[in-house]
Amino acid sequence: MSGVLSFHISRRFLRVWQRNAVVYRKIWKVNFLTPLLEPIFYLLAFGYGMSALIGKVPFEGQELPYVVFITPSLLAIAMMYNAFFENTYASFVRMYYQKTFDAMLATPLSLDEVIAGEIIWGATKSLIATAIMLGVVTAFGLVRYPHVLLILPLSFLAGIAFGSIGMFFTGIIPSIDAFNLPIFLFITPMFLFSGTFFPVSGLPAWAQSLAMVFPLTHLVSATRHLCLGVMRTDLFWGILYLMIFSGVFFPLALVVMKRRLIR
Repeated sequence: MSGVLSFHISRRFLRVWQRNAVVYRKIWKVNFLTPLLEPIFYLLAFGYGMSALIGKVPFEGQELPYVVFITPSLLAIAMMYNAFFENTYASFVRMYYQKTFDAMLATPLSLDEVIAGEIIWGATKSLIATAIMLGVVTAFGLVRYPHVLLILPLSFLAGIAFGSIGMFFTGIIPSIDAFNLPIFLFITPMFLFSGTFFPVSGLPAWAQSLAMVFPLTHLVSATRHLCLGVMRTDLFWGILYLMIFSGVFFPLALVVMKRRLIR
């Protein structure tokens, strides 16, 4: 038990990151298309398509066009999806089917370093996808500079948060099919009720309280503040929440993965 609760992480975890980056470069065209085209589809269908029906949306004393309101949500959702799915499905495949983890553990790498490298790689994918999408929404003129550039380090922090909880689920689910449960019970409610497509203030009081537990709620809020160049206290509380969330689930992910792989 003491071995499970102690951690050994050195700079060697970067070798795990490097291995995944090499694989990513070989299929970069496929990985590039999704964050390039996804915001375009969402903006055309929901942003511009629904703007005529919805009109203006209130935010921080401003009346925003719906397409401007939804743009930060698309960036935040991309941060969540890229890290979470990288450290659930992709990590599970490397661990269980490809036996990549077994091969890496035959080297001087520790198990903690393998898992940490996986999570940091998931955060890197979140950063890459955000950078690509940021270029798209910039072309549409939907964000304000220079504040919006702070979204890039925010996306890495968000990637660690959602990658950590993704790896946590990877450590406890019995089979790859069981990922449907955390997606249905955790990811989908956040996707719908975290201030993504409508303000949280429009929900019933009990639902507003529940929404504030979701990390995506705080990520969407922080991203929206940066996209609009609004530097308010809520922005810093949101960043603090993501830091605490990462600080809790990163070590938890190491613990449950060690328990799974050691037994």
